[in-house]
Amino acid sequence: MKKRSVGFAMTILIIGNLVAVFSDALIKTMGKDAAVFQFVFFRQLSAVIILLPFCLRATKQSFLVGLKWHCVRAHVWLLGAVFMVISLSSLPLATANAIFYAAPLIMLPLAMLVYGEKLSRYSIAAGIIGFAGVLVIVRPTDISWAAFGALVVAFTIAVNNLFIRKLPTQQSVAQTLLLTNLIGMPASLALALWENKPWDWSPLITASGSSALILVYAATCVVAYRAAESNKIASAEYSGLIGAVIVGYLLFNEVPDITTLVGTIMIIAPLLWLAKVERKRHKKDSIQAIAVNE
Repeated sequence: MKKRSVGFAMTILIIGNLVAVFSDALIKTMGKDAAVFQFVFFRQLSAVIILLPFCLRATKQSFLVGLKWHCVRAHVWLLGAVFMVISLSSLPLATANAIFYAAPLIMLPLAMLVYGEKLSRYSIAAGIIGFAGVLVIVRPTDISWAAFGALVVAFTIAVNNLFIRKLPTQQSVAQTLLLTNLIGMPASLALALWENKPWDWSPLITASGSSALILVYAATCVVAYRAAESNKIASAEYSGLIGAVIVGYLLFNEVPDITTLVGTIMIIAPLLWLAKVERKRHKKDSIQAIAVNE
C-alpha cells in the first residue's frame, strides 16, 4: 500500500460524497407521487448509455470476469436505489443523508467479519462519535417507513463498498459501473411493470442527471476502497452531510436547527481527527522504515 493511499482515498471519497448530494437533490424534486420503479429503471438506463462509450474498447472476455460478484452488487445497488427514492421523497435532505451516513459505521464491523480487518481504537472512537451525531440529527422517536428506507440505503452502500475488493482489478471503473447497472436492469424493468403505473418518460432527464452525478460518486468509491482499507477511510463518507445541509437550505428551504448543526459537528470532527491520526501514523512508519534501512 502506498504511503499516501489513505489520504488520497479519503480526499476522493469527500469529493464523491459532495457530488452525491446533488444527485439526491434531483431525486427529491420528483416528489412523493413519482413512479418509483420507473424512475429507478430510467436511472439505470441512462447510466448504461452514459458509460457505454467508455467501454467500447474493452474485450468481451474482460466483461465475463467476476460476474458472480457483479450480479450481487448490481441487485444490492438496485435495492438501495429503490429505497433511496422512497426516503428522499419524504425526509428532509439533511435528515435522509444523516441516516445514509450510517454506512461507514456499518462497514466497520462488516469489514472485520468479511475481511478480518482490525479496528483501531481511533476508528472505533470515530465511529461511535459519528453515530451519536447521526442520532442527534435524526432524533428518532419512532421509525417511519422513510427512515427505515434510509437505513436500508445505508446498509446497501456499506455492502457494495465492501464487495468492491471482490471485483477483478483488471476491469476499469467504467466497466464496473456499467455491469452494476446493466445486470440490474431486468429486475428494475420487471418491478416497473409490476408497479403498473402509466409510463411517463418526462422524468428521464432528471433521472439522467441523477445518474451522471451518482456515477461520479460510485467511481470515487471504487477508486478509494481499492486504494485503502475501509476501516481507515470510511469516516470520509460523512463529509457530504455538510453539503446536504447547505443544499437542503438553498433548494428546499430546509432550515437546519441548532441540534442538526451540533450533530453535523459531531460527525465531521471525528473525520478530521482520524485523518490527522493517520497522517501521523504514516509519518512515524516512514521514519521507522528509513531508520531500519540505514
